[in-house]
Amino acid sequence: MGRPRNFNRDEALQAAINVFWKKGYDGASMKDLTTAMGINSPSLYSVFGDKHQLYLEAIDRYSNDDGCAPLVAFETEPDIKKAVIAFMRSTIDYASNHESGSKGCFLGNCVSTTVGQVEGTTERLQGSITGADERLASRFDKEKELGNLPADFPSLERARLMFDLRQGQVLRARAELDQDTTEAGLAFRAKMILAV
Repeated sequence: MGRPRNFNRDEALQAAINVFWKKGYDGASMKDLTTAMGINSPSLYSVFGDKHQLYLEAIDRYSNDDGCAPLVAFETEPDIKKAVIAFMRSTIDYASNHESGSKGCFLGNCVSTTVGQVEGTTERLQGSITGADERLASRFDKEKELGNLPADFPSLERARLMFDLRQGQVLRARAELDQDTTEAGLAFRAKMILAV
């Protein structure tokens, strides 16, 4: 059987991400996936290959999303201190109020648990982390060029700190801790990240 006439590959892939995010790789059945994606099993195999290939493609799509809300918030806010706060605030909102209803982060909740167990996940997770580090560091480097940060500001080290703090916020969101309390400490976290 071919794929349905109204099949939208991107939407189907997003639906698969949501299923893996909520149920994990092992917990996501083929029925769960095909139902959420709006396709039948032959169509899934025809378009995406098997469950393993679908999972790897889901990771790639999620990791390569240039529109990642926290990163976009950080890159588009002109003031660097406000940009750090915008990144953290967007992280909290994304991890607490995702349109799928999932809490936390797909990479942290699901992908990290399959490292060493599902072939291809280790390299993808490492690439996602280092890619985010580089994107964050690039903004710090631009601020150094503009004279808004000192020339010896450790861009990559602070980018890694910022990413690590982000993951802590994601975990707090997944635990459904009070969002207002988490947001109350953002100015302090920004000060720590930008300290010279």
